[in-house]
Amino acid sequence: MGKRRKKRALRPITAPFTVAAPAGARIRDRLRLSAADAEVLTLVGSHLGRHQRADLAERVAIGQVPVKRNQRAERKKALTAVSSSRWAGAMTRASEDQYQLSLRCLYDEAAGLRRAIGTIERRLAVPCQKRVGRVRGYADQNERFHKQRRLLALKTRLAAVEARIASGRPAIAAGGRRLLKARHNLADAQLTEAQWRRRWEASRLFLTADGESAAPFGNYTITVDPHDGTVSLVLPEPLRHLANAPRGRYRLTCTVRFSHRREEWLDRVTANRAVRYDIAHDPARGRWYLDASWSTDKTVLPTPEEIRASGTRMLSVDLNADHLAATVLDEYGNPVGEPVTIPLELTGPTGRRDGRLRAAITRLTVLAHEHGCAGIVIENLGFDDARATGRETMGRGRHGKRFRRTVAGIPTARFRERLRGMAYHQGLIVIAVDPAYTSIWGEKYWKTPLQQQTRTTVTRHHGAAVAIGRRGLGHRVRRRPGVTAPDQRIGQRRATGQTAPLPRPRGTTSPPRTAGTPHQGDKTRPRRGDQLVLFPDLEDRSRGHQALTGPVYGDLANTGQLPQERSHHLPGA
Repeated sequence: MGKRRKKRALRPITAPFTVAAPAGARIRDRLRLSAADAEVLTLVGSHLGRHQRADLAERVAIGQVPVKRNQRAERKKALTAVSSSRWAGAMTRASEDQYQLSLRCLYDEAAGLRRAIGTIERRLAVPCQKRVGRVRGYADQNERFHKQRRLLALKTRLAAVEARIASGRPAIAAGGRRLLKARHNLADAQLTEAQWRRRWEASRLFLTADGESAAPFGNYTITVDPHDGTVSLVLPEPLRHLANAPRGRYRLTCTVRFSHRREEWLDRVTANRAVRYDIAHDPARGRWYLDASWSTDKTVLPTPEEIRASGTRMLSVDLNADHLAATVLDEYGNPVGEPVTIPLELTGPTGRRDGRLRAAITRLTVLAHEHGCAGIVIENLGFDDARATGRETMGRGRHGKRFRRTVAGIPTARFRERLRGMAYHQGLIVIAVDPAYTSIWGEKYWKTPLQQQTRTTVTRHHGAAVAIGRRGLGHRVRRRPGVTAPDQRIGQRRATGQTAPLPRPRGTTSPPRTAGTPHQGDKTRPRRGDQLVLFPDLEDRSRGHQALTGPVYGDLANTGQLPQERSHHLPGA
């Protein structure tokens, strides 16, 4: 008798949690500038951008120090002489935010490199074509040799990252590293040198003004009048000769309206609450935009336990590379209606991909409202560990390469953030669950029952959506045994994993039935004639001309008298 294999233990599954509400809001409107306005904004943005980059370089040279020692006051005083006090405050704040973000990116890169190094070292410790526990060795010596070379390369990268962290001087490319690298590959980027130059200069403009409470309309540096939509900004000290308004300000000839979330913006600016403004230039389209952003009050959302106790429906969603699989679940985890597939095509430019993603999320919110759902349940996907280790955990060869490309193409972070904001403004709660085994168990336990109760094509992703929703509602993914037995009369299988028992008070029984008590129809009888009815439908052609075997009550039904010729059919006659 062969040796029994040890049962593989399941990894622990974390509890579901409610995704926090958005901490702020951001809206955009187009600035239809004249040629003179565009020239002035370009001069101001270039002037401020040059000094902001110099301040960022000075901040990087200071290194990783406590906040009190970052010399912000001294740097702001030096910038005030070439701009203004408020512009200087915005520039120093942007430099500090960029520096801290770069440090966090270095820490994340180091953590990913350590994970990849640890995975390769564990596999190198196992002989080729062998397995020790859950770790298997490489297929042959050739692959093992290449992995040893890759291990040395990863250790070299990790040493460089740790050196930058120790020195506190991250590498920052003002304008974007991707656009910077495109300069050396203009043919691949489908850009000419002039087009690249315009994009590079536009990305390095600095036209950001922080909001101020109690300032006119929430911002003194860039002010938008809510009454007529006029926009004006404070000019830096060396450019004050370009002013066309009092107190060294320049007023644009165009106006803005902010159609999206206009009421929220009006509530803030009319109360002189802080609103931040950013002016951006898109040279590819030749357009200028004005963005308004502000922080919102913290909202306390209900927990998954509170949502489950309320007894409402939820919409569960399985995110895939090319579509969204959605299923509506009731409070007991039972699928309601037919599963839905929403196409998700994420090709083309960034704006087009983002628009298609928002359109798919809009369909989800509409579907949730149509079925009376309180929220949406999704997987808490990240793929950070898998992407860092690459082929070590996500397969190798042609199939593994295709799978890794599919995973890399799933916009998990952007989908989560878009869904959180759009669902919150539609009054929906978003619950994130652990994705462990949802696809496997969903296909095993839910794909066949779902297919038996619907005419549409059901995939394993719809089963995974049911598993995700049940986990978010606090039910086990596997269905309770004994509930889904086939029905003997209609030959269909019920896809219910939970039942809703109707409680009955203890000590009570049904009242005794007598011959004069009409049957309520809550139990199945062998024949239709066995059920007592007061007024049978003699015109029912569906049952033909069958002879009635039970008593027939006619005009004497309300008098309590029985026909004598039929009295022998009653019990006790």
